[in-house]
Amino acid sequence: MAMPTASRTRRAGGARRATALDAVMTVLAERGYENTRFADVSAASGVAISTLQNYFGSREDMLIEAMRRSNDMEVATLAALVEAESDPWAQVAALIERSLGEPESTQRILFEFWHAGIRDEEIREYGVELQARYRAPFVDAVTQGQERGAFSFTHRPDDVVDLLLAALAGVMIPNMLHHPSPSPAGFRRILLSQTRAVLGLDPE
Repeated sequence: MAMPTASRTRRAGGARRATALDAVMTVLAERGYENTRFADVSAASGVAISTLQNYFGSREDMLIEAMRRSNDMEVATLAALVEAESDPWAQVAALIERSLGEPESTQRILFEFWHAGIRDEEIREYGVELQARYRAPFVDAVTQGQERGAFSFTHRPDDVVDLLLAALAGVMIPNMLHHPSPSPAGFRRILLSQTRAVLGLDPE
């Protein structure tokens, strides 16, 4: 069992540490998990390697924390979108729109950890932890819409979200690999239409 992510987070450095962590995210998105070293982050941030080691401990802890920060920032964005909407369908649609328009750097970090997790059980366990946090705004929006009577469906909310996130991840993969990808506008229309149908809503 992997140690919880928060237990491995060092607190030294304050604001300078947070700035260094932003640099880790940038380098990770550009160079990938296997090619991001203390030296690369030092070159990008101007922070000495010894200082980075003091901030984060190991290279692995540094990269895991960068992924967690990227995930936390995206989850906060998703939660804010839900909070800004009162209509249940508008909440779900906002989550879909954001996911389709996620910054490429965020997608790259996620993709790198999928790749690393194939061979590393500990990374895979961290990925499970972070995936649960990412999916929470989707589950909450679908569940609350059902409880308010706005949605009418016979599936479990978790199953609805599984289908939705599988579709969103599926369109991300060819994009990250620079393979031929679905038409963004066409995929968006179909995904929104099919999600409405699964939720028991009339087509728009």
